[in-house]
Amino acid sequence: MISGKTLLTSSLAFLLLAFVAPVSADSIKRIVHPDGTVEYTNVKGSGDKRSSTKDEVVYRYTDDNGVVAYSGIQPASSNFDVIRFHCYACDPDSNVNWRTTPLFLSPYRDEIKTAAREFNVDPALVRAVIHAESAFNDKALSPKGAQGLMQLMPATAEELGVRNAMVAPENIRGGVNYLARMLKRFDGDIKLATAAYNAGPGAVGRHGGIPPYAETRAYVERVGILHQRYASN
Repeated sequence: MISGKTLLTSSLAFLLLAFVAPVSADSIKRIVHPDGTVEYTNVKGSGDKRSSTKDEVVYRYTDDNGVVAYSGIQPASSNFDVIRFHCYACDPDSNVNWRTTPLFLSPYRDEIKTAAREFNVDPALVRAVIHAESAFNDKALSPKGAQGLMQLMPATAEELGVRNAMVAPENIRGGVNYLARMLKRFDGDIKLATAAYNAGPGAVGRHGGIPPYAETRAYVERVGILHQRYASN
């Protein structure tokens, strides 16, 4: 751990507690380790650690003692929910070195190439957005319901003609289509388009540029770094 530093925010606790009622745990702690991995712990009033994970994808379930628990390992029971706290590159306090973190150069090569050609979008930018959104996790889900590799909201997916956002080729085509629309709307400005992809085009329009949200500003910067790196590989 980073000098014993434990990151616990009221917004995260509220978000998690809102999913279940009643909740036996008193708090959820988020711990960032020196290598950039993240651990979540579900803590009872006694201080017992219930579960932890090094991943951003967390399974919520009720254990044999009737306590709501969180784990990075899928429970054997079929009764669980999948929670993902942030898009991969949205955490302003992330310890990931975005200039050296390993790239995903091979996954979905054909699907990205095909969609990028269809909608006239730089495939390196597509790969950067997928990396930032889900770190190429095709099962990624957000608390708000965003799904898959490019984190499509159900309503957006429907508008884009995506029947199943958890199917990687469909998700990629839909996400690239939406990214192309944002690029067109903001005259090819990649920073504004990616800000709109993250926060919505309305927010970009209202603020006359990148919205003053810490997560969105971090996201835009990191997508830019990843875009440059993917373009040079």
